[in-house]
Amino acid sequence: MSIRIFVPRDTSALACGAEEVAERIKSEAAERGLDVTIVRNGSRGACWIEPLVEVETESGRIGFGPIEANDVGALFEAGFPHACTHALALGPVDQIDWLKNQQRFCFSRNGITDPLSLDDYQAHGGWRGLDRALALKPEEIVQQVTDSGLRGRGGAAFPCGIKWKTVADQSAARKYIVCNADEGDSGTFSDRMGMEGDPYRLIEGMLIAGIAVGADRGYVYLRSEYPLTRHIFSEAIVRARAAGFLGANIRGSATSFDIELRIGAGAYICGEETSLLESLEGRRGQVRFKPPLPAIKGLFGKPTVINNVITLTSVPDILARGADWYRDLGMGRSTGTLPIQLAGNIKRGGLIELAFGVTLRELLFDYGGGSASGRPIRAVQVGGPLGAYLPESRFDTPIDYESFAAIGAMLGHGGIVVFDDSVDMAEQARFAMEFCAIESCGKCTPCRIGSTRGVEVIDRIRDGSDADANKDLLASLCDTMLHGSLCALGGLTPMPVLSAMKHFPEDFAVR
Repeated sequence: MSIRIFVPRDTSALACGAEEVAERIKSEAAERGLDVTIVRNGSRGACWIEPLVEVETESGRIGFGPIEANDVGALFEAGFPHACTHALALGPVDQIDWLKNQQRFCFSRNGITDPLSLDDYQAHGGWRGLDRALALKPEEIVQQVTDSGLRGRGGAAFPCGIKWKTVADQSAARKYIVCNADEGDSGTFSDRMGMEGDPYRLIEGMLIAGIAVGADRGYVYLRSEYPLTRHIFSEAIVRARAAGFLGANIRGSATSFDIELRIGAGAYICGEETSLLESLEGRRGQVRFKPPLPAIKGLFGKPTVINNVITLTSVPDILARGADWYRDLGMGRSTGTLPIQLAGNIKRGGLIELAFGVTLRELLFDYGGGSASGRPIRAVQVGGPLGAYLPESRFDTPIDYESFAAIGAMLGHGGIVVFDDSVDMAEQARFAMEFCAIESCGKCTPCRIGSTRGVEVIDRIRDGSDADANKDLLASLCDTMLHGSLCALGGLTPMPVLSAMKHFPEDFAVR
């Protein structure tokens, strides 16, 4: 019987040489007359051991990693794919502490199934949420999502049920579901990893949302820098449509829903929901004035649900397992799990899915293993390029929306970028202002002009030009941006600047 060998086709694994590893395994097996089947799975998110090669056995899957193409010959010499004593053997994959101790729901199938196999998806619990949704009234679906406490995972953490109910209550001939997959924050990759490793989960989540609010059309807005994601998700849409999971009369019901994939043009501002809508409609990505809210007047002027990938991929399990199950995960008003992405100067980077409540310190050291450089971790930035810089004294803060707000920080998309003690925090503050100046859509003055002036003021501080007065000016400028900007780009840029000044004042001394 053919032995199944799993080699990931995730973007991060390919960047580490997974394609070459798969080809080398195929050629080595052929030379030895071994009957093997290579399955191109998604990534389990353990980027520090990518490419992670797995062999299916009667007692479970055995892992090897990180494997380079030049390692493959020695692997076979050591007995691979049968009992193998090679130094890169990791033992049973599900017993690796880094993976075993997680609470995986959104990413429960990642790395386990063939991402494009509908049979695999159904065999591992797929479509159960959809089946339950089809058996409920739309208002009952909305109530389930509301009762679960699910909040948007894109940054603002707005209660998902309220947004859905607002759209459901609108009287309109057409409504839309829009998935924001414009994942532009530094250190984030959960959207990409989910769409590449388990694309039908997002399709199922969007279907449930459509049934709940009365929408028959969905759009996924994907960042242009993800070509492999585009290829995999496009194919998933085609296969789902051919199997009757998209289009008319889904699963033999009266429900109709279809999805179209649209590609962004590289503008960070299109991660903001109204700029995204402008881009979807064929215009330049610029922030819209609110009100009206997109839930009332969104895409093409129609009521629109806008959620990001992780929000929508949380929905199938909520329907399948029940709102109470989801609400019992996490802490306080932060219910469920959050896929946390560890990046930057970290020894064991990757995606970790856990219920809310784990601390930064546990993530950085129990999972991350400390810095990759071996030097002390001095700061972390949580929530993308607009997130606060947090010092070691804040590492015991639990991952929880309210706990982070209490220390002047935000969770955002769950990305954590790590810096050791060689970092220049004044330079990082300058980068925040420079980033805003480059990415601003230009519609409002505080963001467009304030960010440019911010770079200049920080330079004057560091050059010793009336430093105290310029620090006061920088604080005043940040206040103007915070309260005067139209959207979160200008409004949140002060967060990394002010946090760097507060926690690392010594870095703002004269050079």
